[in-house]
Amino acid sequence: MERIQKILAAGGIASRRAAEKLITDGRVRVNGRVVTELGAKADARDDRIEVDGKRVVAEHRVYVVLHKPRGVVATMSDPEGRPTVREILTPVGARVYPVGRLDFATSGVLLATNDGDFAEGLLHPKRAVPKTYVVKVNGKMAAADMDLWRNGVRLEDGMTAPAEAKTLRFEGDKTWFELTIKEGRNQQIRRMGEATGFPVMRLARLAFATITADALRPGQWRHMTRDELAQLKKTYGVPKSIPSPPEKIESTRRARVTRTGGGRTDRAGRPVADERERSKSAERSAPSADRSMRVRRESPHQPRQPRQRGSEVDAVAAPRAARGPNTHRTSGRGSSAATAPERAVRPSERTRTPPTEATPKRSPYDARSRDPRTKRG
Repeated sequence: MERIQKILAAGGIASRRAAEKLITDGRVRVNGRVVTELGAKADARDDRIEVDGKRVVAEHRVYVVLHKPRGVVATMSDPEGRPTVREILTPVGARVYPVGRLDFATSGVLLATNDGDFAEGLLHPKRAVPKTYVVKVNGKMAAADMDLWRNGVRLEDGMTAPAEAKTLRFEGDKTWFELTIKEGRNQQIRRMGEATGFPVMRLARLAFATITADALRPGQWRHMTRDELAQLKKTYGVPKSIPSPPEKIESTRRARVTRTGGGRTDRAGRPVADERERSKSAERSAPSADRSMRVRRESPHQPRQPRQRGSEVDAVAAPRAARGPNTHRTSGRGSSAATAPERAVRPSERTRTPPTEATPKRSPYDARSRDPRTKRG
């Protein structure tokens, strides 16, 4: 059993806060009964949950890594009209939201998901999930200054937790260093720079936990791999279950073809012919003359049909007497027997003698000679 606003958020209807307003407005029904209490719970599998008469179906869990560019707000909407990550994450195909935030001028790794438990598990302070940044500050930091960042900096909201820091390089009076923190205060690194006298000029997140965006350019995103999710589950206990790869999820949404009986049908039950059936159908629909020519060409050992005098066969083919005993009629279109090339003679045909056409003799003992009514000359 889960809270209804959580189920609505998992179904991509709205955020939890917006889902609470849907409940208080009386737009949510559970098993046909209107629910207006925010503490009400339901079973997403057994109960029928509807919003404005439409049933809520939970979306498949999606986990995305985004390389957030500078000049983009890490929220789904902005009252000032600035660009948001929602415009970048629209092609994901699910209602995902960022896990934590990055400043408007900060770039780097940003996770996004539609799994509320996953986001809450990584952002909870007791998890102490590490986040690694590369920082450029104005001023040349000495070893003592770096130790100050490692041990903690006093801010207006208290001391920061110990951090890991190492110097990367110097560019004149500018310092580049790598910083790993396990907190998530608002504008924490920039406020630490102001408190220590080293204003932050550039800031980029390199990793969130063990997730990086090395192969991504600013503004690009990718799905998290099963190995990455498995490592997060082993270390931080989330996600609770590892979903299938995105390509397998997409394949289940396509029309599947199943074999039933002796034929094939698609998901709608319409018959689908395979390659062999299509070729047979094309052969059956071919004209009879073309089909007979194809049979004759493909079967040269078929017995010859008797030649009919005065027919089209005599007009096209040369007389048998003009051809030799080892020659055969050609099948080339538009060519005569005199100019057509001779076909090669098979060994089995060399010993065969052509049939002779002898004129039958009239027997004196036929029926006509025995008929007494026949006049004899």
